[in-house]
Amino acid sequence: MSQAQTTAVFSSISDVERDTGIPKETLRVWERRYNFPQPQRDANGERLYPLDQVARLRVVKRLLDMGYRPGKIMHLDTEELSSMASKSGTGTIAADADDPVLRQCLVMIKAHQMHELRQKMAQSLLQLGLRRFVLELVAPLTTLVGETWAAGGLAIFEEHLFAELLQSVMRNAIFAANQQTGQIDAAPRILLTTVPQERHGLGLLMAEALFALEGAHCVSLGVQTPLADIVEAARVQRADIVALSFSSVMSPRAAVDNVGELQNRLGESVQVWAGGSCAALARRQLGPNRVLDLHDIDAAVARWRAQNSALSA
Repeated sequence: MSQAQTTAVFSSISDVERDTGIPKETLRVWERRYNFPQPQRDANGERLYPLDQVARLRVVKRLLDMGYRPGKIMHLDTEELSSMASKSGTGTIAADADDPVLRQCLVMIKAHQMHELRQKMAQSLLQLGLRRFVLELVAPLTTLVGETWAAGGLAIFEEHLFAELLQSVMRNAIFAANQQTGQIDAAPRILLTTVPQERHGLGLLMAEALFALEGAHCVSLGVQTPLADIVEAARVQRADIVALSFSSVMSPRAAVDNVGELQNRLGESVQVWAGGSCAALARRQLGPNRVLDLHDIDAAVARWRAQNSALSA
């Protein structure tokens, strides 16, 4: 097997971990316990995963996020797993897929019509305004793209093209929102980032846009910031709140552990808020006021201001 062939049709264990969200050690355990995945080996003995196995692992991860146990699903093939995933969905994705605007955007992504998609997004932003744009288009479209990718309907590079385009659109919209509201003396002061295990940042951008609309002062560190650096940045930036985003790649237990550890390091003067699909699963452990849906942001900021104005009165 040539190096070119290996690169073209196989993924390393690091690639699989990054693209599916399944840790390397878990992949090794499954290999021993369930005889799947079944990687090949390169000349140095390193694992190489065929693309069909990576696609199957994506659907396995999706079902695990829905609450299935590995022992119940690891023996199933990709078609059976995909059927289970579609039947086990909440209904939100199916309804979104029928939305003509979302469907049009998804068609553009599959056709690699990124210029046309950018124009569509810009037009929708003007028509809807930033809040509705985030809640009614960006959030459901991001979910739909992720689900389509997980089901094998989009290639990794197509999902990346969409993510890069959306980041550009959102950053421009956030800049414009900050210019309108002004940030010098704005409060609360919010530091946005993700923990080292979380590499997905679109949720951060959506949250930052909505915080900006509420007149908050936002500073984003991007993704995968070590906890010690988050603490130091919060001190330097005089943050009132640290907002973390957790996608479905993270487990609810990891979200709880990271939020708890960070809150302990920051002390009571700085609140830690969490959002994203993983954090929602951990709402009971974290507490309802600490876990935010995008729709909750305006009320949460208002509540923080009311509490802090009462304390300073």
